[in-house]
Amino acid sequence: IQNILSGQDSRLLVVTGPCSIHDPESTLEYAEKLFQLQQQVSDQIFFVMRAYIEKPRTTVGWKGFLYDPHLDGSSNLQLGLEKSRALYLKIIELGLPIASEILNPMATAYFDDLLAWGAIGARTSESQIHREIASHMPYSIGFKNGTDGSIQIALDAIQSSSHPHQFLGMGQTGLPSILHSQGNPLPHLILRGSNTGPNFDLAAIQTIQAQHQRHMPAIVVDCSHGNSAKNPLLQAQVLKQIIAERHLTKVRGVMLESYLLDGQQKISDQMNYGQSVTDGCLGWDKTQQLLLDIATALKLAS
Repeated sequence: IQNILSGQDSRLLVVTGPCSIHDPESTLEYAEKLFQLQQQVSDQIFFVMRAYIEKPRTTVGWKGFLYDPHLDGSSNLQLGLEKSRALYLKIIELGLPIASEILNPMATAYFDDLLAWGAIGARTSESQIHREIASHMPYSIGFKNGTDGSIQIALDAIQSSSHPHQFLGMGQTGLPSILHSQGNPLPHLILRGSNTGPNFDLAAIQTIQAQHQRHMPAIVVDCSHGNSAKNPLLQAQVLKQIIAERHLTKVRGVMLESYLLDGQQKISDQMNYGQSVTDGCLGWDKTQQLLLDIATALKLAS
């Protein structure tokens, strides 16, 4: 992952998986399919499975598998921790590295030995504690631009997290401790669009690069959220344009919200197997064909 972000490896980093995990069985089925696809496109694409167990909420709602694995408001955190780690280990054993969002500062120490890549969300990129936590993680972390489109928030976070810090956190015994970090190995920028529109196209990226050329980090583009107008099916169109312009933008990676079925559903007693209960996702059949097409395009361009 670090070789790709630094430009030493020309493959495209693709972080793909459900918006958030709620069912281990369908998650593992997705992981198995993704691993099989990796064997077909390994020369052009490197997959990291999106395995988000925490869900940031604008107001209220289900906060993720970690906190409520039964999806019924029982909030069994102990069970959520155990099931989340068990699921992560199974995905890793399949042969896939995993990614998650760094959300609750108290939860990070339970999973930092299993993750290969992390993201800091648009609402927390400005948070000092999240920048300090990122500086303590051994894997590369991307910072998203603000929901208003602000790039400077993410760039400040990248600069902060790349340096050593001393900060209050949780030690290995579970007690409050002063943690000493060394700086994140390769913090980078995630473009996720904004409330007013996308920022993944050539013109938008070149404007950003021109404004920040002295300290321009590696770029990963989130194909969902503001870049797809929150329409999961438009992620394919976004990704195809990114690949067509990549020789000029030097985008290192992309993020996709993808699951077994298209769309999303509400939490209920009768839910569809393999369909998101948070943001809408691109179904597997469409995802697989899209990534095969992208691999072909990348091969032709190389």
